[in-house]
Amino acid sequence: MTHALRGAAVIRGVAESQLGEVGPDRYPLDLVGEAVAGALADAGIAKSEVDGLFTAVGGRAMSNLDVGEYLGIAPSFTDGTMIGGSSFVSHVHHAALALQAGACNVAVIAYGSTARTDARRPGRVPYPPELPNYEAPARPVHPVTGYALAAARHMHEFGTTREQLAEVAVSARRWAQLNPKAFKRDPLTIDDVLSARVVATPFTTLDCCLVTDGGGAIVMTRADAYTDRAKAPVYVLGAGEAHSHRSISQMPDLTTTSARESGERAFEMAGLTPADIDVLQLYDAFTINPILFLEDLGFCAKGEGGAFVEGGRIAPGGALPVNTNGGGLSFCHPGMYGIFALIEAVRQVRGEAGERQVAGVTTALAHGNGGQLSSQVTAILSAER
Repeated sequence: MTHALRGAAVIRGVAESQLGEVGPDRYPLDLVGEAVAGALADAGIAKSEVDGLFTAVGGRAMSNLDVGEYLGIAPSFTDGTMIGGSSFVSHVHHAALALQAGACNVAVIAYGSTARTDARRPGRVPYPPELPNYEAPARPVHPVTGYALAAARHMHEFGTTREQLAEVAVSARRWAQLNPKAFKRDPLTIDDVLSARVVATPFTTLDCCLVTDGGGAIVMTRADAYTDRAKAPVYVLGAGEAHSHRSISQMPDLTTTSARESGERAFEMAGLTPADIDVLQLYDAFTINPILFLEDLGFCAKGEGGAFVEGGRIAPGGALPVNTNGGGLSFCHPGMYGIFALIEAVRQVRGEAGERQVAGVTTALAHGNGGQLSSQVTAILSAER
C-alpha cells in the first residue's frame, strides 16, 4: 500500500547564500535572507505567498521569530525544530506533513550561520557551553571527542584503518575540485590526512569538517500546486527520523547509529531500497560519519564501511557517488550542514550540478546528523513521483 505522504510534496526551489568567509559586516540573518530570496526566485514563487516557515539558526533560540521578522513573513504554520545538523532534513519531513494537511501552501526552510566570521569578531560572546553532565570530569572537547570515540571503537571492533578514514576526506576533496563554490579545492592525499596535526585520536585536522560561513534555503509546495513553473519539481518520496541519545556516553552502541531506523522509515515510505538510489549526500562532520551511515542505511554490511570506501568507490568515477559537492569536509560547514546535503541532492536530481553532475540521476538520498551521532534524519528525493 502506497504511503499517503509519498510524492505528495515537492521541492521547487533551492539556493545558497554567499559561502566561505563573508566578512564582519554580515550576520546569520543576512545570509538567511539572501538564500531565501534565491530559493524563491529559483521556484518562481513570490515571498508574499509563503505561509510556512521552518528554521534553525545558530545562536538564536527563537529563530523562527527572528527570521519571520527579518523577512516580513507572518506564517500560518511555523516549526523551529532544532536537533542539530539534521534539523533541515527533519524540516522537509515536517513541511511535507504540513503541506499535505493544508496547514500551509508554500513552505520555506532556511538556515544561516557566520561561524567562521564570528570566531574573529572582537568581543564576541561565545555560544553557551554544554550543560554539565556525567562526561564533564573527563574534560571532553566536543564535538570532536565524541566522534573520535566512535571512530576508535569502529577501528577496534571491525579493523577499520586510518587509511580508510582518510579515503573519505580524499574522496570529498576530489568532488570539491569539481565545485567552484567549494571552500577547499587544493589537492589532498591519504598521506596528507595521516600526517596532519592530531586533534583527537584517531582524527587529524583533515578528518574534521570545515568551519565556514553560509546559508541555505529550500521552497516546498504540494505536488499538485504551482505546476506551471519553469523548473521540474523534485518529489519527496520518503522521510524518516530517529534519535537515540544526547551525550555520547549514552549512545547505546558506538558503532551503530539511529540512521538504521531513520533509513528504514524513509525507504519504507518511498517503496525503494538502497539499490534504487543513484547518489548519496551524507552528513560528513568527520570521516567516520559516511562509513557509519553507509552501513546503517543499508549500502553495506555493518563493519564493512571502511573497506567499502576504498579505491575511490565514493569519489568521482566511483561506483557510488557520495557527497558530490565536496561535503562538510571540503565544500562548506557553517556549524550545521544538513540543508546543503538537501540542496546538492536536488541539484543532482535536476541535472544542475555542472562539472560534478552524475549521469542519469533519478533518485537521491540526503541524510542529516545532529549532536554527537545523536539525531538522524533521512530523505529520499526523485525526479519522478
